Amino acid sequence: MDGHVRLGGTQSGWVLRSTEPADIEVIAELRATVMRPDLERLGRFDEQRVRQRLRDSLSPQYTSIIEVDCALAGCVTVRPAQDGWWLEHFYLAPHHQGRGLGSAVLRAVLARIDTQGVSVRLNVLQGSAARRLYERHGFVLETQDPIDVFMVRPPGVPAL
Repeated sequence: MDGHVRLGGTQSGWVLRSTEPADIEVIAELRATVMRPDLERLGRFDEQRVRQRLRDSLSPQYTSIIEVDCALAGCVTVRPAQDGWWLEHFYLAPHHQGRGLGSAVLRAVLARIDTQGVSVRLNVLQGSAARRLYERHGFVLETQDPIDVFMVRPPGVPAL
């Protein structure tokens, strides 16, 4: 699984493309925008830290840019983990949320992973609306703490 494979969908002609160096700061800004409400609710928002954590943890070789009509609409990282894959840095620009794009991208990514017969793990902030998206696609609670919910999706679980 890498960020170099182009996947396409029907929702407004979206595609996944490889991450380029110029994308990193755009993704850092997108992360800050998307995560701000949840981080503020949890009392953990910091203007610099939210961006620096992305810069420090992003794996460009496993990250794909989501484009809609040739414009950056979001990103998703799927990197190898000890017993499958780890899904992270899945952000959509606010004006693309709630329109089916996240589900379409997630379905395509999970279909690729399902061919390998392995699990996918992720974490989401407590109280985040994104948790419902992941639950609809077969992710279940693995563990949680006061800030994060850790979820797993066994191989081949159908979306609801």
